[in-house]
Amino acid sequence: MSMESKRSMTWAGVMPAITTPFDESGQVDFAFLSQHCRWMVDQGVTGIVPCGSLGEGATLSYEEKERVIDTVVRAADDRVPVVPGIAAASTREAGRLAASASVMGASGLMVLPPYIHRGPFFEVEAHIEAVIGATDLPCMLYNNPIAYGVDFEPGWIAALAERAPNLKAVKDSSGDSRRITAVHSLVGDRLALFAGLDDMVVEAVRQGAVGWIAGLVNALPMESVVLFDKALAGIDDPAAAREADRIYRWFLPLLRLDCIPEFVQLIKLVQQEVGMGTDTVRAPRFPAMGALREGALEVIQSSLATNPFADVKEKR
Repeated sequence: MSMESKRSMTWAGVMPAITTPFDESGQVDFAFLSQHCRWMVDQGVTGIVPCGSLGEGATLSYEEKERVIDTVVRAADDRVPVVPGIAAASTREAGRLAASASVMGASGLMVLPPYIHRGPFFEVEAHIEAVIGATDLPCMLYNNPIAYGVDFEPGWIAALAERAPNLKAVKDSSGDSRRITAVHSLVGDRLALFAGLDDMVVEAVRQGAVGWIAGLVNALPMESVVLFDKALAGIDDPAAAREADRIYRWFLPLLRLDCIPEFVQLIKLVQQEVGMGTDTVRAPRFPAMGALREGALEVIQSSLATNPFADVKEKR
C-alpha cells in the first residue's frame, strides 16, 4: 500500500473536497471514487482533498480513511497532490492518520480541530500543534468556526506559523472574506490562503486568496476551474473580472448549496443530476427529502439548463 509521494506541494488553485461515494449497501464505492477523482483531474483541478467534512469523514472508520486516501493517491497518479483531511475524536488517532497518510503518498495534509470535543481553546491549540508536529508534510489549517465551534483568529494563526514551519496554508470557512485580508496583513505570503466556502470564492480571491477548497466542483469541475482562474486573472485584467462576475452570477444559486447544513446531501444530488455519482449518503444522514429536495432540484435543473459552458461541454 505504500506509495511515498514524489510530488512537491503547490498550494494554489481549485482543490475539490471530494465526496465519498457509497453503494446501496452503505459500503464505500472505491471504483467510482477512483473514476471521480480522475475525471476531476482531467478537468483541471490542482489537488484532491479526501476525508473532509464533505467527504463524510466523521462517518468513516480509520481503515476506510486509509483506503480512501490510498485510492485517491493511486487515481491522482502524481498528476496533482492529494491532501487528506486529518480529523479524529482523539489527538492520538489524528496523529496516527497524519503519519499514515504520508506513507501512502499524500503530498500535504488539511488539519481540523478534534471531532466532538468542545473544550477550552488551549486544548484545541495543543491538538492542532500535535497533529502538525506528527508529520513532515506541509499542512493546511482548516478554520470553520460555524461547523467546529472554534475560531482560529488571525493573530493566533500568525503565531502558529512562527512555531510550525510546516504550516503552509489556511482554509478559511468563516464566511467573512475580511479574514483573508487580516491573515494576509500579518503573514504576507508566508501562508497560502484558500477560500473554504463556495459562495465566497470571488470575494476571497479579490482579498488575496490563491486557492479554493471547493464543493460544487464535484459535479461541475470545468466551470469551477474557469470561474477561479477568471477571478484570479481579474485582479489585473478588468475584462477577466467582468467575465468572472458573469460566471459567478450564474453559478451562485448552486454554490450556495454548499453553505447550508445539508450541503453533503445537496452536492451529491447535483452529482446525480449531472450523471457523476449518486445522492447516497451514510447514516445518520438521509438523502435530501421533501421541500428541501424539491427546492434544490428546481435550482439545480434551472442552473444546468442555463449553463454558459453547455456548448463547450457538448463538443468534448
